[in-house]
Amino acid sequence: MRRNPAAALTLGDHGRPPATGSAHRCAHTRAGAAMMTTASGVTGADIERMAGALFLDQPRQRSAFWALLVLAAVIAGAGVVADSVATVIGAMIVAPLMTPILGTALGLVLADRRRVVRSAVLVVAGAVVVVALGYALGLLVPGPIVADTNTQVAGRVDPKLIDLVSALATGAVGAFALVRSDISDALPGVAIAISLVPPLSVVGLTLESGAPAQAAGALLLFATNVTAIIATGTVVLIGYRVRAAALGAGQPVGRLRARTIVVVALLVLVVAVPLGLGSYQVFRDQAIVATAQPVADRWARARSWQVVQVSMQRGVLRVAAVGPPPGADAPSLRRALDQAGLAEVPARLSLVVGGTRELDVTRPAT
Repeated sequence: MRRNPAAALTLGDHGRPPATGSAHRCAHTRAGAAMMTTASGVTGADIERMAGALFLDQPRQRSAFWALLVLAAVIAGAGVVADSVATVIGAMIVAPLMTPILGTALGLVLADRRRVVRSAVLVVAGAVVVVALGYALGLLVPGPIVADTNTQVAGRVDPKLIDLVSALATGAVGAFALVRSDISDALPGVAIAISLVPPLSVVGLTLESGAPAQAAGALLLFATNVTAIIATGTVVLIGYRVRAAALGAGQPVGRLRARTIVVVALLVLVVAVPLGLGSYQVFRDQAIVATAQPVADRWARARSWQVVQVSMQRGVLRVAAVGPPPGADAPSLRRALDQAGLAEVPARLSLVVGGTRELDVTRPAT
């Protein structure tokens, strides 16, 4: 029996004959690689999505990054100057610095040195731009913008160890939301939780105001947040087996050396040291205030005075008291503090003698 040539033709999906040639095989290879899924559920398509979003390879992406960064810097600087929480939060949402920071983490995991360097340069250059804009904005403000007069500055110039803990958790959430596209709605919350552009604005403003120590504190907060994002981002991406998914998708993946992980861990330790010292100082100040409060109260009651505040400000114990004349003597308070074991603590006493007087100034005197 003669064979029908048409019967020898094997039909592909939907009754179409399969394509032939190398183009078809390459298309199938790319499609299959993109669909390969690791045990953690990350696919090649996820790798392409993350790389496309974080590495800013396209000129359009880079122009958007710089435009948003400049606008975020202006908003943050204005919010700090106005001491407005809402405005500063708005700057956090707009700021795009999280993108190259997570890009650095992804580049480290993929051992892609070129992209690590490019992302790190974007972070550093962006930070310099924000500091410069903050300094320029400070030139337009008549008075100094420092911690003593501005709560937005005060909240960012004295970071503690708890700030590192918070930043580590926030960085983990950011990396988790990046890997899991189904929970990407959490990213705006991450932008609010992590403080990136506002501390840099504070650096510029306090430098212009002649407070380099406060500028250093705000810069430490920024460095803490960047280090924490990179560290926890690296851990999360490794935990999700991003390298295996990238290999399966045909992405270039280098050799991840142990020293890379060690360097990231050392960076966390480097920022943890000054933060730990700051936390110890806060604990010590609280202990001093707790000891001095009852001493000052007894000293004031014996003289018919009342203590209104006991606090530690930059290593100095400050006692504020109010009462009738004559004013209470400071030497007796010093002796009482010395007997309580606070002989090495410098102290200052502020007295309000005689109460408050109200004067009518609605019309000039005749």
